[in-house]
Amino acid sequence: DTIDTQEKLCELLQKEGFTVNQVKISRLLHKIGAIKMSEGDKIVYRLPVEGIKLSTQDTLKQLVTSITHNEYLVVIQTTPGAAQLVAKLLDLAQYVDVLGTVAGDDTIFVTPTTLKKTTSVYQSICQNFQ
Repeated sequence: DTIDTQEKLCELLQKEGFTVNQVKISRLLHKIGAIKMSEGDKIVYRLPVEGIKLSTQDTLKQLVTSITHNEYLVVIQTTPGAAQLVAKLLDLAQYVDVLGTVAGDDTIFVTPTTLKKTTSVYQSICQNFQ
């Protein structure tokens, strides 16, 4: 039987004696890399079969799923598990206007040296990763 909602998973785990709530389930699913997918007419969670394995045909552009910014930060979304690799590559590139990067599992925050540099940092990153 397919578990198609976090609430259903929470109920099943509670029946087994685990103390969990929907928020905890959501965090755990994110932590283990579960991916929401469409299966027929419903949405289900699936675990990745393997971790990220890059082949020689893969490019960094395939790891970056979106790049956005506001007046303070550039935010880069990656495939699950790729954020630290992409952030390290950004650090190694030594962008002049980047103060630093912080990476989680699939999200990177890029801090420009000044607010005036945010747009140019965004544009530079887009040129390299999109």
